[in-house]
Formats: sequence, structure tokens, C-alpha cells
Amino acid sequence: MNIHLQNGSRICIVGGGPSGSFAALHLLKLAQEHGLQLEVLIFEPRDAARPGRESCKGCAGILSASLVSSLQSFGITLPPEVIQAELRAYVVHVYGQITSIEQPDSRRRILSVYRGAGPRQHAGPSLVGLDGFLLSQACERGAQLIPHRVRQVEWDHGPVAHTALASYRADLLVLATGVNSKPPLHASFGYQSPATLTMSQDETWRPRNWPDYKVAGFFGHPPEGLVFGAIIPKGRYLNVSLLGRGRATDVVPSFYKAQEQSLGRFFPNAPESLCSCTPRIAVRPAKTYFGDRWVAVGDAGVSRLYKDGIYSAFLTSGTAMRTAIEEGISKEDFARDYAPFCRRLAGDNAYGELLLNLSLLAMRNPLIARACIECVRSESSLPLSQRIYSRVMWGMLTGDDSYRELFWLALKPRGVWSLFGQLIEAIKRPPDKTDPAEPL
Repeated sequence: MNIHLQNGSRICIVGGGPSGSFAALHLLKLAQEHGLQLEVLIFEPRDAARPGRESCKGCAGILSASLVSSLQSFGITLPPEVIQAELRAYVVHVYGQITSIEQPDSRRRILSVYRGAGPRQHAGPSLVGLDGFLLSQACERGAQLIPHRVRQVEWDHGPVAHTALASYRADLLVLATGVNSKPPLHASFGYQSPATLTMSQDETWRPRNWPDYKVAGFFGHPPEGLVFGAIIPKGRYLNVSLLGRGRATDVVPSFYKAQEQSLGRFFPNAPESLCSCTPRIAVRPAKTYFGDRWVAVGDAGVSRLYKDGIYSAFLTSGTAMRTAIEEGISKEDFARDYAPFCRRLAGDNAYGELLLNLSLLAMRNPLIARACIECVRSESSLPLSQRIYSRVMWGMLTGDDSYRELFWLALKPRGVWSLFGQLIEAIKRPPDKTDPAEPL
């Protein structure tokens, strides 16, 4: 069945976060290139200028170098007020072993931002969040904001989006709601949300002795069940992001207590919580993420596992909108041109899950943990092309490389022999319990 967008076609984008704004930006750019006049509506009820949960979708807010570069090539430069910090180093904690990893390639900028307008207890003028900035860019280029929530999308010879005030018939509906909102699609669309895990997020003041460019990363550390954690500088604040396998309640206080030795000089007392939440993150693709005249993008469809979800939103929305403009908006069009890209992304996630599980299994052994850290330390003076463990660990923490690349990099013979040698040394040499933690 051939279904194509035409002059005057209406596209309804449900959700005004990065996925929705990227979809609008890609759509408007491609439509201009192909001489199409489209009506692009973005439905987003959140007020991006209000601090706290009202403007935020609860994420660590790290922008990979790939996304920063893609935005620049797209003609979008992030203004200084959106950028909270430029991240150039990670201090990695692995079972009592601590080392620092400098950014392998200084040309690849990694930034921290707020999705919304800052913590709930933010003092002073509201901060400029990424979501609000991207939405304003989409509207400046021709999209129209409808500041109301879509309560339901029904099928009546095509998608119809219903708000509390009006109904909007769409030639194409783009689902960009993420996984922290109830999807409004009627059951007849066959959409099933992605499987998710719950993260714990907290915001606190950044101590003066915490450098504004260094992130603290934690692998396989207490409390029990923690997969990984990060403390990320964002201007005057620190964001604490923890992913565990289990209940999300009381994870942050337990984490602070377990890290008293390494964090005590920054937090003599328990840090004050300025804003906290327990957002869900997608860990599997949606089972049905497109059909005739509708398509899901970003987290609502498929996203990078654990990392770089905002760049995933850029890529999926770009691929979906290119399909819609250049190929068509039928189920067959999306199956032929959009689904293969999503399958490749999901396939890369399989490498990521395997790599993370192997890492967690290895890190449960103190000797292997020490050997891995020593591998990172021993590479610090080597050329970038010869570093293996520092690049793998940097990529796992930042999402700045594909999981497939990191997996095969970790299996290079030179890296395997290096780990084997350091493991022999770790067996011979007992750990130095007096070795001070490396300062931030």
C-alpha cells in the first residue's frame, strides 16, 4: 500500500522531549529539501521553565561527542547557558581500586546538561534545559507547540489525537513519549512499551573541592545490586545516577553510606537532596513500534542500552522521518527502511549487555578488579591507538563508542595479555591497604 505525505499533510508528534523535537527538526529540514509544505504539531504539556520534576524527564543528562558533532552538522549549536559542564575525566571506583581516565580524544566534547530547568530546590533564575532549547529550535523552524497532553490516540481512517480540549486528525503520528509516560495509543495499534529498569536519581550541591570537569564512576560497588553509578558535575550541582537490579527505594542513602571512605572529604555529612526521582529506562525495544501512518521514535521505540539515549533519539527520529519523507508512511515503508536500523541498534545493545555482564562478573573478583585498574594505569603514557582498557572503560561510562566496537577492542590479544600479566602480578603482590584514594 502506497501512502505518502503531500503538501498540507499534518504530522502530530506526541511528546516534546528530545525525541519529539528531533523528529520535528528532521521532518522540517527534509520537507524543505523536497519542496513539501507540512503542518507539524508537537503536543507537550510540560513547562520547561519550571525547576524540578515538572520540566524534567529524569536522566543523567550527558551528551556524547557523537551527538554534539551531529547537532553542529545539523546547524544547531548549544548555547553556553544550556551547557552545565564539559566533562574531560572520570575517576573510576572498582572495589576499593581507584584510577583516573582522561578523555582519550580532546577533540570529542562530552557535555552535561539539564533536561529541565534544574533541581526542584534550585535558587535563582531557572536554568536553561536541553528539552526547552530543542523545542524552541523546532518551533523557530516551523513546528507549532500544542501545550496540552494527548489523552488518547484512536484510529478513524487514520490516527486521531484527542486532548481535553480538541481532536486532531493526523496524516502521520509520531510517538515520542519515552517510557516514563503512559502511551496514549489505543490497543488497536498493537503498540507495547519497551521493557524497562528503574534508576535512582538525586541532585545535591557541588562541593567547592569537586572539579567541575570530573565525573566519579562506580562499577560493581556497594550497595548490593548496584550495576553502575555516576556522580556528574552540573554547574553548581552534582547529579547522582544509580542503576541497580532490584528495588530503587533507599538506594541513594545506601550508596552514600557505602562510599563514605571515598566521598567523605567532599561530604562530611550526608549530602542535602535538592531533587530526586526514580525514572525508568528502556532496556528492550518496543514489540511493535510502527504501522500505517504511525511510528515510535527514541525510548518509545528503541534506544541505546543504559547510555546515550539522547543520541539514540536523534538517530531513530532522523531515520524514521527520512523514511516518511522519501519512501512513505505505510507499515511496509517503515518495515523496509526504519526497522533495519532499529534492529542494528538493538543488536549493538546485545553486545553491550554481554560486555556489562562480563565486566560485573569479573569485578566481583578483587584480583581481577585490581588487574583491570592496573591495566588502565599502565596505559596512561601510551598513544591513543595503543590504549585498550582506558578506551573500553571510557566508552562504557560515556556511551561514546558502539558496544560492538568496545567488545572486540576488549578481546584484542594485546589487551588480553596485558590483563593476564597484571593478574599474575596481583596474585604475587598483596593489595596496599594504605594506598590513598586518587583525588578528584
